[in-house]
Amino acid sequence: MTPEDMELLAALGRARAGLKIDVDRTYLVETRLAPLARREGFDSIEAMISALRAKREERLIWAVIEALTFNETSFFRDKDLFAHLRDEVLPTLSRSRRDQPIRIWSAACSTGQEVYSLAMAAAASETLDPGTRFEFFGSDLSERCLEKAQSGLYTQFEVQRGLPIRLLVQHFGNQDDTWEISPRIRQSVRWKRINLLSDLSSLGRFDVILLRHVLSGLEPSLHGRIVESLAALLAPDGVLVLSPDDHLPNSAGDLVEATEQAGVFVRGQARAVAAA
Repeated sequence: MTPEDMELLAALGRARAGLKIDVDRTYLVETRLAPLARREGFDSIEAMISALRAKREERLIWAVIEALTFNETSFFRDKDLFAHLRDEVLPTLSRSRRDQPIRIWSAACSTGQEVYSLAMAAAASETLDPGTRFEFFGSDLSERCLEKAQSGLYTQFEVQRGLPIRLLVQHFGNQDDTWEISPRIRQSVRWKRINLLSDLSSLGRFDVILLRHVLSGLEPSLHGRIVESLAALLAPDGVLVLSPDDHLPNSAGDLVEATEQAGVFVRGQARAVAAA
């Protein structure tokens, strides 16, 4: 791949999805694009990029962008966070919602492990008010990731990464080397392809929004815009979950980091009420 090829990919990724693509990391880009080039019937990555440059076909552009997104995930990634959500955040929301469902959105869900982990954590919580209901949502830029997430099918390697054996036995069925999450958990999640740079206002209000291990892969100039869009969808006592090393942009309004768990943000007024 030429420097001009890398610059083209970086420009497309930045404009369409806010991706931060290091033009000096040619090998990494080639590793991600090689399988796509084969699936699309090209003899090489260079041939695919030439077609991309010549035709600017939207379908191929988005296929390339999706291939360049970072989709690393696992079940119960960052166990302390999930324990905090299960034992502190969800019970608190449960007491205040009464007859309203708790709406939880994994805003960059990849292949689904994060939102399924939340659904399993909610099912395991012993301190929720009776009758507590949940609505789980998972979204991602990648159609391929969403297809896998919706299938609920995972390899032995994938379920071994972070999933406690107790929950594996309780919520999964096994066939050969494939594990399938139970219909009850799978059907509790709704899926949608969403570009976080688009207008999110029609999605409604959420009680918990997660955007973990995502901002570091996006252009820094867009962090404020994305976080501001998510914050606008939070309920007054809602919770925004970022990565522990993410910095909250100044445009995030009155969001402040919770004192008890790094990466968890609440509105300043809500924290003051909770501390009173």
